[in-house]
Amino acid sequence: MKNNIFEFLFGNKNNGMVDSFKLRGEVNYLLKDKFGNIKANRTIKNTITSLGKAELAGLLLIDVSGTAFDYIAIGTGTPSATALGAEATTNGGARRGGANVTGSRITTTTTNDTAQFVTTFTFTGALALTEEGIFNASSGGTMLASQNFSVLNVADADTLTITHKIVVS
Repeated sequence: MKNNIFEFLFGNKNNGMVDSFKLRGEVNYLLKDKFGNIKANRTIKNTITSLGKAELAGLLLIDVSGTAFDYIAIGTGTPSATALGAEATTNGGARRGGANVTGSRITTTTTNDTAQFVTTFTFTGALALTEEGIFNASSGGTMLASQNFSVLNVADADTLTITHKIVVS
């Protein structure tokens, strides 16, 4: 796994040599009603956290371990540098991970330079969502990236597909 992370971060650009790189994030929210009609389709930039960067650095090392990211959480507050402000736990908005989040590497600029996380929430009640984040644990954990956005109102039986990308360039 460590070799895959190294390859992902540094790729084959310039014969495998890259003197610098940056992380940037992009999130797409696709909200549909119970009939499959699109209610909202938004793509916005996100914030990569300092703790998330440190965790990624730990994943590169054998002597300093890290925990990979595989969880998406949504909420009704404003994220801080370390957590969502008011993470949803009811009405189908509870944090998703494991088999409920599909992680893959995709190409944005160079081969496999983007980590992509995709999940779909199915709601059982109304929520006024304003935040989302990527984590490395089913509760708590390190937040890699987050975003605050204008309210996205969801209703019973709505589905929200989140596609969160972290691009290494």
